[in-house]
Amino acid sequence: MVGLRERKKEETRRRIAASAWRLFAERGFEAVTVNEIAEAAQVAKATLFSYFPTKESLALQGVGDDDLAGIVTGRAPGSTVLAALRAHFRALAAGPMTGLDPEVLVSRVRVIFDSPALSNATNSLLYQQRQQLAQALTPELGERAAVLAAAQISASVVTLQEGFFRRLADGTSPADARARLGEEVELAFDLLTHGLGGLGRHDGHDGHQDGHDQDRHDGHDQDVQRNQRGQ
Repeated sequence: MVGLRERKKEETRRRIAASAWRLFAERGFEAVTVNEIAEAAQVAKATLFSYFPTKESLALQGVGDDDLAGIVTGRAPGSTVLAALRAHFRALAAGPMTGLDPEVLVSRVRVIFDSPALSNATNSLLYQQRQQLAQALTPELGERAAVLAAAQISASVVTLQEGFFRRLADGTSPADARARLGEEVELAFDLLTHGLGGLGRHDGHDGHQDGHDQDRHDGHDQDVQRNQRGQ
């Protein structure tokens, strides 16, 4: 049972966050000061910092919260790394959006996309997430392979999330954005699972064969030119 003190602390946290996001949506992240947020939330600046150590941390609640390392280390026996991660993101795409009104979510996404400072802070959080994933993979893959695997997985995950939020910001309905995300989750993890070895191959020919054909064609042209000069 949550005590009165804990409930008041949570109410204060929510009030600070709501006040901050209202100001961010109205004026943009960079234009709002911490003093203005504290005043709007009716708390002291020191109180605000006791809940949120930086203005960026206030704005980026939830960003990078997917515990990729935890999914890997906590997966069921017999399940591969990619199967566990695919199941996690498949469930996210299929499930309802909870915790935030869609309009509020879209507003927050636009604030983050429009702010260079928040974009940089987001990249830092995602880098930490990738490092944690690499550490989780190291016992199974070794350090070098784990770093490379984590980079590939993280890049795919970030691309999936960015595409989803971009579509929301551009006006796509949440239902349609989730449906598209579900399709892209399957495609992304198929590519991770099977690799890109056959990428670009079509009609039974690959780029190497085309290159050899071009070399032969160029050589024939040069022979013709030499013959013409000799006549």
